[in-house]
Amino acid sequence: MEEKIVISNARRNFEIIAVLVTGLGKFIFMDILEFRFPYIATACIFWILYIFRRKKEIPTILNYWGLNFNNFKNTFFGLLPLAILFSVAFLIIGNKMNTNILNLNIIPILLIYPVWGIIQQFIMIGIFARNMKDNDRTKLPTSVIVLLTAILFAVVHFPFTILVVATFFLAIVYTTLYFRGKNLLVMGIYHGWIGALFFYTIMARDPFLEVFGKNIF
Repeated sequence: MEEKIVISNARRNFEIIAVLVTGLGKFIFMDILEFRFPYIATACIFWILYIFRRKKEIPTILNYWGLNFNNFKNTFFGLLPLAILFSVAFLIIGNKMNTNILNLNIIPILLIYPVWGIIQQFIMIGIFARNMKDNDRTKLPTSVIVLLTAILFAVVHFPFTILVVATFFLAIVYTTLYFRGKNLLVMGIYHGWIGALFFYTIMARDPFLEVFGKNIF
């Protein structure tokens, strides 16, 4: 049985605002100023430090957020067929659209991007969706919270239409699974892997080249 954790509505509102500010920063620093790596690094550092600070204040908060290994194996193997299906589909579609630029640069991205994937899943689902669900003042239906989370997650991926659509449906699936007790870490890892492959095969974009300006090999 999950230990009850008392979090004030003021704290929940602060965290939701912090998520929205993080999303706004994406448009400013990544899309306009093209500071991709500094933005991602800063966002990761901020939220990781916040996690450690809250854990110091409330030792069991990681379990509340889902940042643990509970149901890790079941979630990993449960989502594996879906991840394989997506991967094969991306390769086929990318080849047909001539957008497949898959190369060795994806290797470090597959290692690094899951960290960013976990952070994204944490702030969008563990923070944004969970705070809306557990807020004492706003009793929204779970379906509405799932939809709002999906819309927000899709909006921050504007202006790439195909990415907006893909992340919208991905957020619906992930938020629903999260509320059913699936492991947040696993969803973040798959988010990183699937997202990396999506960029190289469908978007015809090389994130490693965009961030570091040169090929790894």
